[in-house]
This record gives sequence, structure tokens and C-alpha cells, in this order.
Amino acid sequence: MENSLPKIDEHKYGYSKVFNGEVKNENPKTEVRLLQYDGQSGDKKKVTCSPSCCPSLKDEDRLNGESIDFPDFLGKTAGLGGGGGAPGFPTRALTRDVASAPQAEGATSVALGGFSNAILIMSPPPYSDLGKRAKDVFGKGYHFGLIKLDCKTKTGSGVEFNTGGVSNQESGKVFGSLETKYKVKEYGLTFSEKWNTDNTLATEVAIQDQLLKGLKLSTDLTFSPQTGSKSARVKTAFTNERVALNCDVDLDSNGPLIQAAAVVGHQGWLAGYQTAFDTQKSKLTKNNFALGFSTGDFILHTNVDHSDDGQEFGGSIYQKLSPKLETGIQLAWSAGSNNTKFGIGAKYDLDQDAAIRAKVNNSSQIGLGYQQRLREGVTLTLSALIDGKNFNNGGHKIGLAVELEA
Repeated sequence: MENSLPKIDEHKYGYSKVFNGEVKNENPKTEVRLLQYDGQSGDKKKVTCSPSCCPSLKDEDRLNGESIDFPDFLGKTAGLGGGGGAPGFPTRALTRDVASAPQAEGATSVALGGFSNAILIMSPPPYSDLGKRAKDVFGKGYHFGLIKLDCKTKTGSGVEFNTGGVSNQESGKVFGSLETKYKVKEYGLTFSEKWNTDNTLATEVAIQDQLLKGLKLSTDLTFSPQTGSKSARVKTAFTNERVALNCDVDLDSNGPLIQAAAVVGHQGWLAGYQTAFDTQKSKLTKNNFALGFSTGDFILHTNVDHSDDGQEFGGSIYQKLSPKLETGIQLAWSAGSNNTKFGIGAKYDLDQDAAIRAKVNNSSQIGLGYQQRLREGVTLTLSALIDGKNFNNGGHKIGLAVELEA
């Protein structure tokens, strides 16, 4: 058998998302393609294959930040038991058995174009990402009352540019932003500069996996020349296969505000705690708990949030019913106001370039969305919010978004 991986277009599907994954099968005769998943880039996910994962692979054959349809290859992996790489669960990367090497203990041996599955250990998500799959069903692809344009590009030297503009149809206000990012991979450093039309400047420096594997340290500074206001924040994050820890310190002239969170994962179960302490008032301003369970195509999330604004109980359910259909349910109840919120949402992929979305809540607000990839790097999104209680009185909102990437 040839000791190399096939070309990109022959194996672009079949991967699950991985956070700080480690291959349990250490047999040197088994070649592993490990992918890193960027959860910040929307539906078009970025994946990379580093030299340390596949040392025998030529550079031109690597997946270096290629845009792929994440929901589509989630459907491809669902048949292998990989599902969506649920937080806290083992996920899979494709391996090539170059000498009939045995599979990792507990791995499912399924042939796929000369490749089979190897178990990877995936860390739990940070507290802010708990229930994210259900939130995405209700949030992504909707731009009610807005006209939005986003442009992303990357220079040959590795500098990333991200610029965007938003026009609010109701207020008439236009907001724009520009962000540049540069990574020094050999030192784990990332430099970011941000500017927006409110004349706010921000700088962030981050270092990852250098002092300790899984540890990320960053600091960001914000300055507004018009008002003279300044702010600074120091952030730390640590993840491994069992826990995800975060601690942020907002530095203020009146005293720092400390926010911390922890998530523990075991066999699909996730438990999290989040708190905030105001040193000026010497009191806890946030005391939140979360509990959930995840499989490849089903995620249950519950939370109890306690803050100065009162206590709120919430929950969500995400389920991938088929490779093309995702559904979500959200429920929230506020103890102080006795107010209940309930919503149902769904996303259906018509094909690899088009998707439709719909959601409805207990206030009879109906959201509809249509997303179409016009060509490589150009995506158009249309959305509408319909007030079911006042259908004849107007007040409905429409939205338009265009994403350009090169």
C-alpha cells in the first residue's frame, strides 16, 4: 500500500472537529490526519493539517485552511459513529493503515477509501460555548433589520484582514470595523489589531501551548481617543481531555473585576460553573451553574443563572435528525418577572451550497432565512422576521448579508 495520503479533493470529507486532540493509537505504522477546527468562522469551517500530524505528507497535499461545508461532512461522519464530535466525547480522525496496524482500543474499524477511524480525545468546551449548537440554530443566518457586508482575506505573508459594515435600517446608523491578525506559529503567538467607526482601538497579544500544553494566555488593551477611556483585560484559559478552565481579569481604576469558569467532561456528561467577583463591592455578581449531556447528534443543556438582575432557569436541546436537518429547542424562565420564553428552530441544507432556516417563539415571532453560496468565497443570506400577532399592522423586518472571502 502506498505510504502517503491521497490528494485533498479525494478525502475532504469524513472529519470530526477536534479541540486539543491527541491520538490514542500510537502505532507508528498508522498514519493519522489530525484536523483543527476553528469555531469562529461561521458555517464555513477552517481546517488545517500540521506537519506533526502527517510528517510524510507533502505540503501541497495538506488542508491548509481550506473552507469546507461543516454540516455536510458532519453528515458524512455520522454514518461512522463520529457524529459531530460532541464535546466531552471521543471523536475521530481518518487514519491510513499502512501495514495492517491494529486499531486503537475501542475504535470502530470502518473502511472509508483506504482509511479507518482512530479515537481522539477532545476537551470539553469553555463555559460560554455550552449549548452553542442549539444557539447557532437560532442565531446564525438571521440579520433582521440589518444590511451587512463582511470581507475576509489573507496575504501571502500570513496577515489576515477582516473588515465589515452593518447598516441598521431602523436607526439609520452605520457601523464598520477592521481587524488584522498575524500569527507566529513557531512561538505560538498571535497579534491582533482592531478599529471601529466608534473610534475605538484595540490590541490583543496571545500565546498558546508554549508554557504548558493546553494553556493560552492573552491580554487586550482598548483605547478611545475621543473620550480618553481606556480598558485592559488579562485572560487565561486551560484545556485538556477532562476540563476547560477560564479566568479573566478586567482591570479598572475602581478595582479589578474577576470572572472565572470551569467545565468538567466525562463520558459525554458536562458540568460547568461560572462566577464573577467585583473587588470594589467585595461581592459575587454572577453565580451560574450548567449541566448537559452530548452525543454525536444529540445535545442536552440546562443552566441556572443567578446575578444582580435575578435568577433565570434555562435549557436547550439540539438534535441532528439527518445529515441535512438540524433542529433546536430553547426554554427560559425568569424567577423575578415570572416570564417564560420558548422557541423552536430548524436548519435544512438543500444542497452543499444552499440552506433554509426557520424559527418561531411563544411571542408569535417567526424568523425565516435563506443562505446561498453564489460561488467560491461569495455567500448571500436573506432573512425576515414576521410578527404573527400583528401581521396586518406591518413592523416586519428583513435582512441582507453578503460574505466575501478570498
